[in-house]
Amino acid sequence: MSTRINPRLFCCMAATTAILQAEPFSLIIRNGTIYDGGGGAPFVGDVAINGDTIAAVGSLRDARGRKEVNAASLAVAPGFINMLSWATESLIHEGRSPSDIRQGVTLEIFGEGESLGPLNAQMKREMQEAQADIKYPIRWTTLGQYLELLVRRGVSCNVASFVGATTVRIHEIGYANRPPTVAELARMKELVRQAMEQGALGVGSSLIYAPAFYAKTDELIALAKVASEHGGIYISHLRSEGNSFLEALDELITISRAANIPAEIYHLKAAGEANWNKMDEAIRKVEDARAAGLKITADMYTYTAGATGLDAAMPPWVQEGGYKAWAKRLKIPEIRERVKKEMVTPTREWESLYLAAGSPEKVLLVGFKNPELKPLTGKTLSQVAALRGKSPEETAMDLVIEDGSRVGTVYFLMSEDNVRKQVKLPWVSFGSDAASLAPEGVFLKANPHPRAYGNFARLLGKYVREERLISLEEAIRRLTSLPAESLKLDRRGRLKPGYFADVVVFDPRKIQDHATFEKPHQFSTGMVHVFVNGTQVLRDGNHTGARPGRVVRGPGWKRQ
Repeated sequence: MSTRINPRLFCCMAATTAILQAEPFSLIIRNGTIYDGGGGAPFVGDVAINGDTIAAVGSLRDARGRKEVNAASLAVAPGFINMLSWATESLIHEGRSPSDIRQGVTLEIFGEGESLGPLNAQMKREMQEAQADIKYPIRWTTLGQYLELLVRRGVSCNVASFVGATTVRIHEIGYANRPPTVAELARMKELVRQAMEQGALGVGSSLIYAPAFYAKTDELIALAKVASEHGGIYISHLRSEGNSFLEALDELITISRAANIPAEIYHLKAAGEANWNKMDEAIRKVEDARAAGLKITADMYTYTAGATGLDAAMPPWVQEGGYKAWAKRLKIPEIRERVKKEMVTPTREWESLYLAAGSPEKVLLVGFKNPELKPLTGKTLSQVAALRGKSPEETAMDLVIEDGSRVGTVYFLMSEDNVRKQVKLPWVSFGSDAASLAPEGVFLKANPHPRAYGNFARLLGKYVREERLISLEEAIRRLTSLPAESLKLDRRGRLKPGYFADVVVFDPRKIQDHATFEKPHQFSTGMVHVFVNGTQVLRDGNHTGARPGRVVRGPGWKRQ
């Protein structure tokens, strides 16, 4: 582990001793190798905390702390930011956020297309019916109320969210394949405005899925303009990551320019072997846009497989009207034949992850709602089709009908060479695209993608320590200050006096992911201590049970 000392930094550090208070600090983390989040060279020193705030960083030999932690030979860094979290339900059930806290994640960002507000009465009924292993009452309506509910219940991590473009569309249009009327669009924009004033970070879209797929570019621009007026950003699961990857990227850049808004690409990838060679051109497009003055960034997960549902294997037209209408259509022989044909026919009209995976052997079934189907968890679509004596396409349709859901599915889609290429990009941060789980209880009823337990540790262990693709200080910058600055977060993402005390202490020589697709419920190791808002939630690798998490709000927030 490097311990280079920047002389200029050391002078600044030494200067902090001149302003030390007579009373002891709440906490001093001593003798750690400090990575302040800015990407500069690390230095050996101390971090002092008072209450929920970092009080001093530097050489604090003469200072005292009511509590002191020895971090000798360990890295000390800002808490990590999970740019794409699906812990929206898991935190309701288990507020300690176990799998992510053990990787150093202190802030979970929600809102990939769908957000847990705003909701109307019909949406609440549908959400209640769709609940699978985790059951909970829906006692909120707005996005702000949902986030505040989490904190009242108690969470170990901080939480923040985008407002979902899909959510406001469903709120006003339902699941219809049509553009909004003038009046409907006006109400959708008002919902975005309200969410931004409640602290939403911006607008998130997820355009391969119905009904988000039905939204045209002008609709997205209109919503993004409202977010822009409140200082937010636009973030998107592109309309295509495969056959129309480059055109979908052009759409995001167009929205950024037209709405005068920073934009981020969710889980940057080129999906499907035929599209792997498009990554270089995609990077060029982003860097050209950045050079032209647009604020375009991206995030990624550190695996070659994605996880979603069997809805991503079927055309959007059959899903119009929502799950019940979709399942009803799949029972009609003529429609089944059409869907079966379209599932195996290459197209640029919609995103088929079934085709991108290349074969049903690369489609893994990991999450079922129906208890009778849970024994199929961990089998491939090919294996289940063989057990049933049907084609993989017919089997996929049957499973959607029988399960009462889209069925949790992993698709093996990406190139390891592209993953390595993306890890090196200075404008790419990291997100798990998963819930925060624990290897116990209700969570064992499904097999998650291993990224739920290993995404961040895998970056630091595999790609930083073992493969040396980027330095540790650069990896930490992109886990901390890069996303914090992109999201315009107040006093998060750096180890600086006056910033909130989200701090992680880990062993760079030992941090390691252990979760696999076969055995995903395995915690990562090597994270030693984690502090959230100055409160210790991980001590010597063990969860303390503390739940000091808060709502982190965007720049448009207006105190209610």
